[in-house]
Amino acid sequence: MEYRAIKLANRMNYVVGDIHNDACRFKSLLKRIEFGENDHLFLLGDLFDRCGYDPDPVCVYFTVRAIKSQCSIVTGNHDRLLAEYIKKYYGTKERKRKLLPDYPYNSFEILRSRLTQVDMMALADWILSFPLQLEAEINGLKFLFAHAKTSDPSDTKDDEYYLTGDDVDDTFYAKGIDGYVTFIGHSGSGFLSRFGGEYVDEGFASIWRNDLKNVYMMDCGCGHATGKLACLCLEDMRRFYE
Repeated sequence: MEYRAIKLANRMNYVVGDIHNDACRFKSLLKRIEFGENDHLFLLGDLFDRCGYDPDPVCVYFTVRAIKSQCSIVTGNHDRLLAEYIKKYYGTKERKRKLLPDYPYNSFEILRSRLTQVDMMALADWILSFPLQLEAEINGLKFLFAHAKTSDPSDTKDDEYYLTGDDVDDTFYAKGIDGYVTFIGHSGSGFLSRFGGEYVDEGFASIWRNDLKNVYMMDCGCGHATGKLACLCLEDMRRFYE
């Protein structure tokens, strides 16, 4: 596992759920929160794939890259899948590429139609540079960010744990990690109703948190026409949806 710890203060820090190729909602969200040069975003992975109604992975890519140091990203399972396919595709001799299985989502062909091979490989390298988990201390509070599940920083798990939550012990959702507030995406907030907690705004289409208020699920279905892109400000817990 690649793990990173950062310390941020004196700015507004926002957590954003799975974007899934929806550049329109993402850009609209940045305008709505009036994202400025002193602010910071935590993106919970799955920037790519899906969004059959208006997919624009190229715009998602360049919008995030334009933010540069103002953005911290953890790896999502879709991001990893895309990066590995790009590497495999361009690592295969051109005459043999037709023998490869098709990429199962829409991102690869859209990206390939608009980017050069060099740009595609740069995109893959960028994705593969994302850590699986981030730890941040903000105004004296400790936070953990991962795509599907977080772990105590002293207890490293395998990649799938952070990417898909592939683990038989689901008590994580109810208990969280001692001493930290966790933010995750991946599963869709509707999945977690069986663990108690509450939907803090509008039912299954809103952010879920557990009874201890130390685990927040931020995937509210962006990438589906009826879903939303969720965002939460860590300083005052204000919530935004696009």
